[in-house]
Amino acid sequence: MSRRVTLSSIIDIISGGTPKTSIDKYWKNGNIGWLSVNDFNNDLRFVYDTEKKITQLGVDNSNTKFLNEGDIIISARGTVGVLAQIGKPMCFNQSCFGLRGKKEIVGNDYLYYALKNYVSNIKKRSQGSVFDTINLASFDLMEIDIPNLNKQQKIASTLSTLDKKIELNNQINQKLEAIAKTLYDYWFVQFDFPDAEGKPYKSTGGKMVYSEELKREIPEGWEVKELGDISSIIAGGDKPKQFSDKKSKICDIPIFSNSITSDGLYGYTDKARIIKQSITISARGTIGYCVLRNTPFVPIIRLISVTPNYDGEAEFFYHSIKNLVFENSGSVQQQLTVPQISTLKIIFPTTNILEKFRKIISPVTKKMVMIKKENQKLTQLRDWLLPMLMNGQVKVGDVAYAYDELMVAEASVGYGRDK
Repeated sequence: MSRRVTLSSIIDIISGGTPKTSIDKYWKNGNIGWLSVNDFNNDLRFVYDTEKKITQLGVDNSNTKFLNEGDIIISARGTVGVLAQIGKPMCFNQSCFGLRGKKEIVGNDYLYYALKNYVSNIKKRSQGSVFDTINLASFDLMEIDIPNLNKQQKIASTLSTLDKKIELNNQINQKLEAIAKTLYDYWFVQFDFPDAEGKPYKSTGGKMVYSEELKREIPEGWEVKELGDISSIIAGGDKPKQFSDKKSKICDIPIFSNSITSDGLYGYTDKARIIKQSITISARGTIGYCVLRNTPFVPIIRLISVTPNYDGEAEFFYHSIKNLVFENSGSVQQQLTVPQISTLKIIFPTTNILEKFRKIISPVTKKMVMIKKENQKLTQLRDWLLPMLMNGQVKVGDVAYAYDELMVAEASVGYGRDK
């Protein structure tokens, strides 16, 4: 049997803080992770790294505190209610709270999933928002059901199996992405693509010519082209009238925004605006964040899409655009525009080199797409099982049955159809 308790009665609550940003020695060469919501706003269970780092001196001279491995962090301002578990000891800012279950009552793993279920239920009731803010008094108002520790462990273990597989898949895709980048850099930055004899071009004396446009040498026969001349570039528009938060038989075309969460998935609609393999670039917020889009989609405001004029060039464009420095896109304007993107210059190889690159890189891309699709199904299964395990509708031993039911539900609404 479970018992309902207020959250504050079963956890220790830890507050964060920020070292003074004006004091360089609190930040320079820091090696201690310092969390903000941007570091874990991605629906992944664990957070292992942070964008910003602080020094031990920064820790000692501020209100920030260490969270231990397994502790939970929850965002309290801005994007409220975002959760993660700590993958290794690190500190955090005052816009978040650290939560640690009292060992004799609740385990941190179960607590993470219980909170995830709680936040999900609140969002459903309030059309998306959780609270305007979370403060210490908020934890006196939150109530969750707590079974005995043995049952907690079984529930957390079942859901953890799915999250571990999702995490493993993400690691595989990160390695595949690194392999693709290494190949691109070797061929199109160092110019050591294979020559007619299979030898690395530049390092074995391949002829280089000076480019006035780039003010440096490039391989003979290669060109410098502006993106606007070799691709279709459009800015994202408003949210389509036909819209759904979830994929359905009618709305099965993804809508993407400039968020880096889940590759910017915003929702679904019934008609694609972009039908060919393309690249999207975030125009505001995280400027210049690029994603290769392999199926039809709709870009919305603050996102720019680049579609090559010829099929088979998108993967090359993707790595070329990622490799560019977006001038005038940072602290000056805080945005990118279609005219800016259109005038960006890329080094364009000969047709045979481009085709060789495509033949090598396309299987890597297809593998990554397959893994992403698997993760989408695993995430669906986890999110479907979560409330059922928490409220007792599904028992731990019935997870196989639940999976079968999910597959039937998917089939009935047309999930999993390739576009």
